Amino acid sequence: MAHTGDREQWREWVETDNKVLEQQLCARARQTRETWYGKDVYIRGLIEFTNYCRNDCLYCGIRRSNKKAARYRLTEEEILSCCKTGYELGFRTFVLQGGEDLFFTDLDLARIVADIKETYPDCAVTLSVGERSRKSYEMFYAAGADRYLLRHETADEVHYRQLHPKEMSLENRKRCLWDLKEIGFQVGAGMMVGSPGQTVECILEDLEFLRELQPDMVGIGPFIPHCETPFSHKTAGTVNQTLRLLALVRLLLPRVLLPATTALGTVEQDGREKGILAGANVVMPNLSPASVRDKYLLYDGKLCTGSEAAENLSRLEQSMESIGYRVAYGRGDRAGLSHGHKETRKVRTKREEQENGKK
Repeated sequence: MAHTGDREQWREWVETDNKVLEQQLCARARQTRETWYGKDVYIRGLIEFTNYCRNDCLYCGIRRSNKKAARYRLTEEEILSCCKTGYELGFRTFVLQGGEDLFFTDLDLARIVADIKETYPDCAVTLSVGERSRKSYEMFYAAGADRYLLRHETADEVHYRQLHPKEMSLENRKRCLWDLKEIGFQVGAGMMVGSPGQTVECILEDLEFLRELQPDMVGIGPFIPHCETPFSHKTAGTVNQTLRLLALVRLLLPRVLLPATTALGTVEQDGREKGILAGANVVMPNLSPASVRDKYLLYDGKLCTGSEAAENLSRLEQSMESIGYRVAYGRGDRAGLSHGHKETRKVRTKREEQENGKK
């Protein structure tokens, strides 16, 4: 299979239930990731700083309609305290993730980013705070933010409508991702596997979109229902299909940063390790204060203790060593990408071509 295999080749791998073929696919993905990253598994310190959200996505446990959610916001001092703890543990990337909480203004977030970068200039800062204006993103980038995670969730318009409220749009989500690339961020997209209404065609659209966008990071995890959402009765996505998609994305985007997500470890005890063996090369232990970790519940049963917790890095190291890999301390930038590198002209040209094609 070519690394940029055609749609029918993708379909064969997405649909297969042949275990031998699955093993071959994952083996090729491992070989590809080791070509670029060796045996290193990068760690990111995850700080879930607010679980308020203005959106009402049907799959999400912190959707605004969930009146049973125990809401919280960390103060700037608490966020910086998390970074201090993480830095002392060896983390050199901090991921500030939250719902779309406009309590935190653009100026607030820019100030927090700038304070982190001033205190820890050798660290990368990743933001994951949803859809904002291009002006907002430019402010965050100017403040020193290096990366931005914004999962597109699905690249199929009909499927998008099944997962999100009417005031949200796939067009705007994609606009955000292209804006982030043009500005110069290392950009992360991604999708759920097995979400309600998802078909093989939806997955193929996701792969096509990822090939066009060429993101630096791709987050892929199984859909897991939350009891206080309209999808509470839906069936969770499977580990096997998630692993196949991790492997496919690794082959499609050989240098991509590819997390083995907490959701994988939630569905199966060794799911995260299986993700690494399918081509993933990033894990994101939780640096949030212990008092709030069980409140940032996007889905039921989310892991936040054990090797998922940042303070248990020794357990994570043992886990990675047991499958032949090692935890790597450092920023962990995408292979071949220097700090501050931008491909603005190339990205803008690509979008102009797409927009002209619609006319």
